Amino acid sequence: MKPASEIDQLLIKRIRSGDTDAWGQLIARYEGRLLAFVENRLTNRSASEDIVQETLVGFLNSLPNYDGRRSLESYLFSICAYKLTDYLRREGRRPAIPLSSGSDSSGDWQIEGRARHASSIARSTERRRLEEDALLEALNNQVERWQERGDWTKLKCIELLTVRGTSNKKVAEKLDITEQQVANFKFDFLSRLRTLIKRKNLSQDVFPELYDE
Repeated sequence: MKPASEIDQLLIKRIRSGDTDAWGQLIARYEGRLLAFVENRLTNRSASEDIVQETLVGFLNSLPNYDGRRSLESYLFSICAYKLTDYLRREGRRPAIPLSSGSDSSGDWQIEGRARHASSIARSTERRRLEEDALLEALNNQVERWQERGDWTKLKCIELLTVRGTSNKKVAEKLDITEQQVANFKFDFLSRLRTLIKRKNLSQDVFPELYDE
């Protein structure tokens, strides 16, 4: 039996060639796992299914940029986590990830702050795509880095903060660490994201908060 990575590579190759059967096989391979991941964080079955569908569509749209050097499973779950985070933000159930340099290392993350103006939120489709791709790549890079180093506490901490919208105090209690450690993990995480995104040399219009210093 071929290893998972080789199977994924063959599926991607067939999908890129227009093989609809291969797309169906990829969905069958990952849809259940993605749905279980989302349902573990939501109680709304319909919303969970929508998020998974958005994840698969998002992957298909980003396929030209998928280089195959990263794990397909990791890539799909990164997209799914982003879609879930976006859903919770729209529902008002989580704080946004603040990328501005004004983000401090203490206190709970808030939706308000140095946010973008309404005209900026109504960005073009292309700008939104650039933003999503850059953030997804940065998130995936950081997650894989922590996985390689076995920094599971940091991963759990950031997931609780960004996906669940849990407060610093409750995260500290749940993980049996200090609130200062939570704040430090959060600060390091945001700093790393800012650095990775800046390295892409995108137009300042895409992430204006990164240059508002």
